[in-house]
Amino acid sequence: MFTINQKAPIYDPEAVQPMRDELLYVGFEEATTPEKVDGYLKQQNNKTVFVMINSVCGCAAGSARPGVTLALQNNIIPDKIITVFAGQDRDAVDHFRNNYLKSVPPSSPFMALFKNGELVYTMPRHQIEGRDSEEIAEELQKVFIQYCSAQGPSISKEMYDKLVHAKMCGSKIPAHSPTSQREGAI
Repeated sequence: MFTINQKAPIYDPEAVQPMRDELLYVGFEEATTPEKVDGYLKQQNNKTVFVMINSVCGCAAGSARPGVTLALQNNIIPDKIITVFAGQDRDAVDHFRNNYLKSVPPSSPFMALFKNGELVYTMPRHQIEGRDSEEIAEELQKVFIQYCSAQGPSISKEMYDKLVHAKMCGSKIPAHSPTSQREGAI
């Protein structure tokens, strides 16, 4: 399951799957390795790539994920939407931060927009905390209109109306222990 050089996830992968599924449902693709991150962000094709560092924290559940999913109901959206998960896709997140966000302090959740591999917009955690999903969506939609040109929404209104937001916060999610999982399987 893991290569020898890969950092193990911090949280139980099964417990955080609903938080991944929430973004996948609206069209995000997962960049779970450094190579996948580079594959999305090194392209020089005049396209936009929106990146969300997903998280198990309360502000991710309460406003970040609901805000970004609502923003993607806009009629102008990024060409590509990808996600990496803090505490889960650890090598991918480290690579993304170290190679694409060199002057930006680390935070999660975190959102960024790139055009031709260049960072054009960020929304770090301190700009997410204390805001509701509608405020976040409104700001992101303005950014999408300014920099993007792909036709939205990312999914139909009917599908969006069926979206269930994962509301569990990190304090309730069990730590991942590969040893205990192996023992339980015996």
